[in-house]
Parts: sequence; C-alpha cells; structure tokens
Amino acid sequence: MSIFCFGVSHQTAAVDVRERFAIPASAISEALARLKTMPGLAEGLILSTCNRTEFYVTGEFRDSQGFFESFYRDFRAGDETHVFRLWGNHCVRHLFRVASGLESMVVGETEIFGQVKRAYAFATGAKTTGKFLNRLFQKSFQVGKEIRSSTAITRGSVSVGSVAVDLAEQIFGDLDGCKIMILGAGETSEKTAKAFRSRGAEQIFVSNRSFERAQALATMTGGRAIHFEDWEQEFRDLDILVSSTAAPHAIITLDKLAPFLRTRPHRPLFLIDLAMPRDIEPAVCKLDGVYLYDLDSLQSIAKETLAVREQESDKCHQLIEHHVRDFQLWIERSSHGISAGAAKLCPMKA
Repeated sequence: MSIFCFGVSHQTAAVDVRERFAIPASAISEALARLKTMPGLAEGLILSTCNRTEFYVTGEFRDSQGFFESFYRDFRAGDETHVFRLWGNHCVRHLFRVASGLESMVVGETEIFGQVKRAYAFATGAKTTGKFLNRLFQKSFQVGKEIRSSTAITRGSVSVGSVAVDLAEQIFGDLDGCKIMILGAGETSEKTAKAFRSRGAEQIFVSNRSFERAQALATMTGGRAIHFEDWEQEFRDLDILVSSTAAPHAIITLDKLAPFLRTRPHRPLFLIDLAMPRDIEPAVCKLDGVYLYDLDSLQSIAKETLAVREQESDKCHQLIEHHVRDFQLWIERSSHGISAGAAKLCPMKA
C-alpha cells in the first residue's frame, strides 16, 4: 500500500496560482467524492487553506505518472508546473511538519492545526479515509501538540493576522487613531482583530454575511458590527481594511472602489487581503493612495520573525523524525497482511 501527497503551497506557487487550485469548504465533499473515483486510489483527503491545497492518498499505483496525468485531466484540469509530490516517509514527514506549523508562511502559526483537523473531519464524514490515513492524521495531531507544548516554536508573531498588524504599525505608527474594518468573521479575522486590539486600535468595525457572527467578533474585540450590505458605506472614513471572507470571487474591485476615493482625496487606504481565493482585485493598486498587500506580500515580512524561532528548529526536527520512524514501524507491521508486491510499491525510506 502506497501513501503519498501532492499539491501546491506558498512554497511552490504564487497566490494567483494557489487560488486556481483552492477548493472552498462548500465544495470539499464533492471534490472528495471525485477523488475517490480515481483508479487505484483506496483512501483520500483534501487540505485546502489560504496557503496550500494538498491531496493525501493511499492505494496501489503501479503507474504513478499515469495516475497524475489522469488526475489533472479529470479532476483539476490544471497545470502541473507548481505541483509537489511526496511519497512514503517524505509524505509522512511533510504532514507532521504541516500540522506543527513548520511549513507555514508564518512558522509556528497555530491556525493550520485546526485546519488539518477540519480537513480530516470532512474526509471521515465523507467516508474517504480508512486504516492508513486515519492512523497518519491522528498521529499528526499528536505530533503537532507535542511540538507546540515542548518547544518555543510559537514564540513571536505566529499568525498571518499578526504579521498584517505588524505591517500596519510600520505604515501608520500608532493605531489608536485608525479606523479599521474587518471583512469576515472566521478564525483568521478573529486573530487579526484581536491583534489590532492588542496594539491599541480602538476603532474596529466587523462585517460578515452572518450578522450574528459579526456581532460576536465585534463584542470580543470592543468593536462594532456592521451589516454586510452596508460595509461599503464605511469606505469614506477607513484607514485600514482587512478582508478574509469565503467569497468565490473578488468583492472589492477597481470599479467599486474608485468612486469612494474621489470623496477622500490625499488620504491613503491600506488594504490587506488574507482570503483564498482573493477578495480584492489586484487592479485596485492602480488607484492613487491605495496600498494593497496580499498573502504573498506578507511572506517577506513573516520571514523576519523566523529568526526568533529558528533556534527551536533542530529540536522540532528531532521530534518529528522520531514520530516518522514510529509511523514507519507501524506501516511495516500493517503490511504483513498485504501481498509482498503491494508492500514494495512505496518503500518507507528514512
């Protein structure tokens, strides 16, 4: 039985490529059903976040190249140029690093752990996992918890939201006089709003399609909730807008934004797009006084915080290698019940 993963991430593809591969939560069930129909595939799981879309599969693949060609023709119909492929121990090690936040744009960030758990819950609910992926992902949760509890990898700015706030401080200095709007009320928006509040921001407005969720986040951060159909009216006075919705297309476009800017000459507008696919049309950068940062823009800033936690990398690596070997032993024991030919398809190399 082979275990492998493939996909795109912020390390292999720019944001314009990643958004073509992104699969919204509403489409995961259908995507899993299609994945399970691929010839030779026994188990499958899809992890799709703002910085990665990854497929974890098991099966008996005598022609791996043929599988990939079939997959991209029938499933994604996409370009393989930016796709990574990992087999056996390399796949296991990668997942353990992902769940631990070591493969994240902001090394040590904690959102990814919950995202991996939700991906697993989707797959188990769709009945596309079995003995091997169940064991692999349950092991990844154990590894992720151990890395965070026994190392200092989470020290410093450890979320995309906190990096966005770092950038806002560099531009505006004190944030207490800035009017800030958060579009979206999910986990990323919550962490971003809290980060703004912790840095002294007092004028925080939250808008979400679910007004109840917007109210809950606004209450949590001392802000004010705005009905989603009314948020555009606040553009005239905004200094900073952070968008992280689940919209399938851009909700802030050049044509929509331009009229508002004519009512606020000589006043800069700072836009941070944390959504995947993107919420803000890249063309808005053509407008005078508009400064747009997307996930890729924040990556260089995130690298500056890496030095704070690099000293922990060796310890994290040793812990992960211990668990990779442990999973390898489990695979070898489990393979005794599989034909010798199948067991040799994907040797678990250290």
